Amino acid sequence: MNTPIVVGIDGSERGLTAVRVAADEAARRHRGLRIVHALIWVPAGMEMDPAAVPPVHRSYWNRAEGFVTEALKAVGKRAPCVEVTAEVIPGSAAKILVAESRRAPLLVIGDRGLGNVADLMLGSVALQTATHGSCPVLVTRGTPRETGPVVVGVDGSAVSADALLFAAEEASNRGAELVAMNAWHGWHGTELNADLPTDFGTRTGEDEQRRVLAEAVAGIATKYPDLTVRQQVINGSPRFYLTAWSRTAQLVVVGGRGHGGFAGLLLGSVGQHLLHHSECPVAVARSA
Repeated sequence: MNTPIVVGIDGSERGLTAVRVAADEAARRHRGLRIVHALIWVPAGMEMDPAAVPPVHRSYWNRAEGFVTEALKAVGKRAPCVEVTAEVIPGSAAKILVAESRRAPLLVIGDRGLGNVADLMLGSVALQTATHGSCPVLVTRGTPRETGPVVVGVDGSAVSADALLFAAEEASNRGAELVAMNAWHGWHGTELNADLPTDFGTRTGEDEQRRVLAEAVAGIATKYPDLTVRQQVINGSPRFYLTAWSRTAQLVVVGGRGHGGFAGLLLGSVGQHLLHHSECPVAVARSA
């Protein structure tokens, strides 16, 4: 089934930026686009029995429908070939978007919206959605660009393998170079290091990280033969170098940590840092 890409809106200018980015994604992927606006008319965070929730005042609906109309116009200007639908859903934005992610191939959202004060770098809805989403989540931070590479952090883990595949697809769709970067601190293990060859003791840390990266990207050339892939191994902080790449990249991609660990570790520290500090859009990739 050709399920649509989902974009969350809230009436803010950043929400409209997310709509335009999502429209581009839908056009590149030959998919439809679903616009979702979460309508809250009771105090945020208040838990109420659905039977006790008062009816929505018409003015709230009118305002929400105005947001949707504006978003539909933005898609029409940006990607008129994309089939688009829209829905206003009463409830918490984070809960609604996480639910939408369970059946979407990609979820797009602005980094913050109407509910955030100017000095906050990342909104709570964006953070919760990127952390708990079940599909790749693209957060439209910084400056959306049509030039520059797609950059992905790779450490040899299964989580970063998901990120690498997502980044390769994005780079191929955009006609961009893919930069696969392995930044490491001294010696650290990854899942690919679990079964090291018997001569591993003669290798330097950099040699081992080059092997990890080469093995990770080995299958990319077969799936995307026309894609230019640059491998970069750096001894240093992944968050520092990925943030530096965000100043010229179209997109930076990191892996989500998955749902196998503690709730606070669903999104890694590198991903959290980029969601707060990246100067271009960031995708948190996980298997849809």
